[in-house]
Amino acid sequence: MKAAQIRDLRPDERREKLDNLRRQLFTLRCQAVTENLENRHAIRDVRRDIARIKTIMRHDELKGR
Repeated sequence: MKAAQIRDLRPDERREKLDNLRRQLFTLRCQAVTENLENRHAIRDVRRDIARIKTIMRHDELKGR
């Protein structure tokens, strides 16, 4: 997910997306432990998406939006 796409979301949509990504990360980690994970890069991609959302949310918080 690109930063521009995240900025276009409403704050409640961002929180929902963040929750979904956290659930997805948990699922991927469980799959990695049981060695059922086909794409190991998926964990990295989800973690980066979470970081992007949290960064943009924090940026908006500091701006007072």
